[in-house]
Amino acid sequence: MSKVPLTARGAEKLREELERLKRIERPRVIEAIAEARAHGDLKENAEYHAAREQQSFIEGRIKDLDGKLSNAQIIDVTKLPPTGRVVFGATVLVLEVEKDEERSFQIVGDDEADLKQGMISISSPIARALIGKSEGDVGVVDAPGGKRELEILDVKYI
Repeated sequence: MSKVPLTARGAEKLREELERLKRIERPRVIEAIAEARAHGDLKENAEYHAAREQQSFIEGRIKDLDGKLSNAQIIDVTKLPPTGRVVFGATVLVLEVEKDEERSFQIVGDDEADLKQGMISISSPIARALIGKSEGDVGVVDAPGGKRELEILDVKYI
């Protein structure tokens, strides 16, 4: 399996979730299963079946997070030399030329992307149009509504 890029902050969030699942959620659901078993007949015990389903979900998520973290290439953008080029992890201030609107994006891994937080996936059309460019350059995004021009105003490695 190939390495998947992940910011240092994103990797830390995944580790925290994994720790919470292993230390808090897993023991809680095991206790709920034991308690439901004590109630007797398992065939018609809704609490037991719900707890088992939750256990299955938790174990699947733990396996998923373990896999993602073991295949992650963690990139700490603050340790990169500030060249002014748009790279993975950089925060980019752009001017959407047609709308005359400024927007700020941080380019992150697929698992970290959250547009509401201004975090866009490295594989998104906007990120692909901006990667490798510098302040003053214009990236052209092929959007469903036509081409959008994004002028790079500032690049920060924060």
